[in-house]
Amino acid sequence: MPRPIINLAEGGVDLLIVLALFGLAGFLMVFGVLLLGRLLRPSRPNPIKSAAYECGEQPVGSGWVQFDLRFYVVALVFLVFDVEIALFYPWAVVFGGGSAPGASPQLLWEIRWAAVWDMLFFFGVIVVGFLYLWRFGYLDWVRVVSGPAEWPPAPPDTSAPEAEATETRA
Repeated sequence: MPRPIINLAEGGVDLLIVLALFGLAGFLMVFGVLLLGRLLRPSRPNPIKSAAYECGEQPVGSGWVQFDLRFYVVALVFLVFDVEIALFYPWAVVFGGGSAPGASPQLLWEIRWAAVWDMLFFFGVIVVGFLYLWRFGYLDWVRVVSGPAEWPPAPPDTSAPEAEATETRA
């Protein structure tokens, strides 16, 4: 049974050897600098150096606290839209001025319209996710969990006589 022939890109095995050497050199440089720093720097342990630094404030309590999930939601929404913009830019550059050597203008327009529909689908999925987050209140910073609150809030009950209030204070 003959072995299958694997065609590598231009450069073949030489290209793979160069890439492997490049990766090895990068790893050795980073590891070497870290090792050199470890060997040359003085070691003077101090409890003040190992304490947590909170912008000049003394740390209070444990570092294991419940972190509010709203921060994560904001970060994830930012990442989704950041990735979206990162994907829109190269698409727009290629769509606006892309050409393929030897391709007919009709084929280029077909490719461009296919790219438009693909990007509209991608954008639609992002918008549906955004509308879901908006509809269920995940984008509200102060989220109502227990149910709808009265707005505006009801004024305090002033029907109690002043005499009862002073008796409870005494």
